Amino acid sequence: MTDTDPHFLVLGAGSVGKRHMQNLGALGCQVSAMDPRADRLAEARDSAGAVECFQDLDAVDDWSRFDGVVIGSPPSFHVDQAIAALEQGKPVLMEKPLAPTLVDSKRLADYLAANPSAPPVLLGYTYRWWPPLVDFRERLATGDLGAVRHVKFVMSAQLADWHPWERYQDFFMSSRELGGGALLDESHFIDLMYWFFGMPESITARVEKLSTLEITSDDNVDIIATYPDNLRVTIHLDLYGRPHEKYIRASGESRSLEWSFDPSRLRYSEAMGDEWEETGYEFERNDMFVAVAREFIDVVNGKVVPGCTITDGINVMRIIEACRQSSDQGKTITMEQP
Repeated sequence: MTDTDPHFLVLGAGSVGKRHMQNLGALGCQVSAMDPRADRLAEARDSAGAVECFQDLDAVDDWSRFDGVVIGSPPSFHVDQAIAALEQGKPVLMEKPLAPTLVDSKRLADYLAANPSAPPVLLGYTYRWWPPLVDFRERLATGDLGAVRHVKFVMSAQLADWHPWERYQDFFMSSRELGGGALLDESHFIDLMYWFFGMPESITARVEKLSTLEITSDDNVDIIATYPDNLRVTIHLDLYGRPHEKYIRASGESRSLEWSFDPSRLRYSEAMGDEWEETGYEFERNDMFVAVAREFIDVVNGKVVPGCTITDGINVMRIIEACRQSSDQGKTITMEQP
């Protein structure tokens, strides 16, 4: 195998699966697809150049032709599909989250612990590869904000706008059973909190269905996380807001730092008024998916170890489970440190 000719099997040919196929193809790879829907497989052939197409994993009769597996299916299928690929000796790029529940996630961790020679797994919390957020994290680490006291994460985006080519009611995000909802799907922001600051000391949360959206999953999440040294982090996620917005703002005793998704920028201020030093970024959303694809190719070729691991994913799921417990029980959950 060379750096430019690996062949990847992509499980799930929906929106993110198709994106992975197109990006891997653009990087010189061959791709094949598995999806139970014939229309998605036809599109995988037409728009992503899929070499072979399968409607279920049992139809894959020769795994030796594949160098790795990309899992872009709904979260309820992630763990079983990952274990199936690992048993065939194939490295895995898995979309986040690991699974709908912490218990399911631990099945994969237990499998890897029992099989230490299993191939590597790269977890696709793609915002870790987004250059403004890499810079945001580095800026936090310098300490030039002074003592950081509060960091606010906001993601608000009306679900009906996400996939205009299909009814939002048919999108897996609408289904609690399939692993949809704001808490799981937008756990990007929980992962970023963990990536920036580590495991919180405690979690207080409300996980709710508030809107009139025709879904069985949650559409509103509010989290308060406490950290040592008087740091507080709040996260708001919702699936009903317009206009869409994604931003993070860190308030220190000396200065503030803010990231926004659109426009893509970092802003930095120590002024009393609304005066900011601004850095713009000429990056598109797909660039972070391309960066993940490049890293996965390097993982398959043995050049690097995964930058986002199953351990990271398990710790995110621990925070998610604490959010659910806090919401269900109406109390603050103390977190065990890893």
